[in-house]
Amino acid sequence: MGTHETHSTEPGSSTPPVPVTAAGRDALDAITGRPSDALVALDFDGTLAPIVEDPKDARPHPDAVPVLAELAPKVAAVAVVTGRPAEVAVQHGGFAGVEGLEHLCVLGHYGAERWDARTGALTAPAPHPGVAAVRAELPRVLAAAGDRPGVSVEEKGGRAVAVHTRRADDPRAAFEALRAPLAELAARHGLIVEPGRMVLELRPPGMDKGVALLEHVRETGARSVLYAGDDLGDLPAFAAVEKLRADGVPGLLVCSGSAEVGELAARADLVVDGPAGVVGLLRWLAGQAG
Repeated sequence: MGTHETHSTEPGSSTPPVPVTAAGRDALDAITGRPSDALVALDFDGTLAPIVEDPKDARPHPDAVPVLAELAPKVAAVAVVTGRPAEVAVQHGGFAGVEGLEHLCVLGHYGAERWDARTGALTAPAPHPGVAAVRAELPRVLAAAGDRPGVSVEEKGGRAVAVHTRRADDPRAAFEALRAPLAELAARHGLIVEPGRMVLELRPPGMDKGVALLEHVRETGARSVLYAGDDLGDLPAFAAVEKLRADGVPGLLVCSGSAEVGELAARADLVVDGPAGVVGLLRWLAGQAG
């Protein structure tokens, strides 16, 4: 999609973003022209919250929730679309009970779970039985692959299991060494492996951020979409926005910049400088929306 320059939009900046594609510029015009028709959807880790070594420590950029509360009443809907359990994202995000976020929706586990701010209700299907089976076998598989120090396991509410290599002595080597054995383990129990930024997540098939985003667009009736993400798990959402464009719905693809995921940046209309840049972009949009 051409050369991408990072657009560093700091919180409070009045500098307008400049998408590098015509489709992105058209979408930005549609979003700012009729904000009440726009859905703003965002990933959590790496997009609203900086990436940290321990996922339990992830919290949003300090200005993220206030700027979402400023923007949300001016647009059709705001959604956080994440691989985390919805309840965990709500707790870590501090989204509950915030004035202005009454219409926020958190789509957790790639859309399999849903939390609505107005009611506080959480809906979720029964866990896939393969997740428990994988969790029971995982210690043996990790040991057989070398039992590398620093590799950690994150349980995601019984609906997925994530293996993190960021704290290993050689994170990339550990990641590559584990890809094949974890893929074999997942397949044996009817799961798939979702690779990310020094993480391999084993989860049920059939739901991804693209499916979740398309369903939410239909539900809200949005006529334009902004999606911001930072990782490989956001590629299905990017594909969903591209599908919406083909159907006549303007869409803006935003990458929360990272040298670790060049594929996402290459497909984005706009690359911003991490969560601070995302916050700056959202604040600029809130100012344009009046």
